[in-house]
Order: sequence, then structure tokens, then C-alpha cells
Amino acid sequence: MSTTRPHPPGDRGQSDGASPVVPMGGRTWQVRTLALTGASGVVPAARDFTRQALYEWGWLPAAGADQRAAAEDVLLVVSELVTNACLHAQGPEELRVGRTGKVLRLEVVDRGAGSPEPRTPHRAGRPGGHGMFIVQRLCLDWGVVRNPEGLGKTVWAELAAPD
Repeated sequence: MSTTRPHPPGDRGQSDGASPVVPMGGRTWQVRTLALTGASGVVPAARDFTRQALYEWGWLPAAGADQRAAAEDVLLVVSELVTNACLHAQGPEELRVGRTGKVLRLEVVDRGAGSPEPRTPHRAGRPGGHGMFIVQRLCLDWGVVRNPEGLGKTVWAELAAPD
């Protein structure tokens, strides 16, 4: 796990799915936000929301196998992060999907106190416990930012944009 870029690009007040331009760390991010607090079917909703962002940003429809694989990796990581929040952190509150020209950043805000980490040793043949291992393998970087106002955190992951 890394926390080299701990600051979330998203605007917590934005919950209508719009794509504001947010400056962060010398980069400009387009960010879409989805409120998940109290929603049912949050994993499919998060995937659908992210898929729509990928269409709007030109990742989909995929022009080739590499672009298709990159989009599927993004959707898998969203599923894993939201599922982890459901199973281990009292459910997700918000999903943020942000992008620059070369990086896509996923953030899941939850109220949980724990920190996700890949299980070690990773045992591929055992059911369960693969979520953060998958995130670690597919992402450029990922980390956790604690809520400075109390309970909760933001789990974030960054993936490379397809060429």
C-alpha cells in the first residue's frame, strides 16, 4: 500500500454526478461523484456509474483489446473497493471517479475504522480475501486517507489510462 498521493481530487460537496474540473498536485482532474449512503445494490450502481463516466471520457466503447482490458480493470477495481466497504466498513458513503489525461482515480468513502490490506500470504485457491490483492495488482498505486474530522476514511486507487 502507498499513500504517496493522499489527497482526494474530488469535491465532497458534489453529488450530482457532474464533472467539475479540480486542480490537484499540479494536475487538473475531472471528477464525478455518486452518493451511496443508504442505497441498495451499491456495487452494480457503482459499476454502472463508472461505466458511464468511461463512456463520457472516451474509454468506451473500446477501440481495441488493450482499451477494453483497461476499462474492465477499472470496473473490477470499483467492484472490489465498494464490496470491501460493504463487508468491512459499515457500507460506502460515496464514490468518486476522477481523471487526468493519463490517470484514472477511484475513491470510496466509508465510515469504517479499519484499513484494507492484501492478505498475506495470498492463497489463490481459497475463496474470499482477494479484493485488495486484485487492487494492488491492477493499480499504479493505492492508499487510505483517514477522515481528519473523526471516524471514516477514503480508500483510493489509481489506474493508467489506455493508450
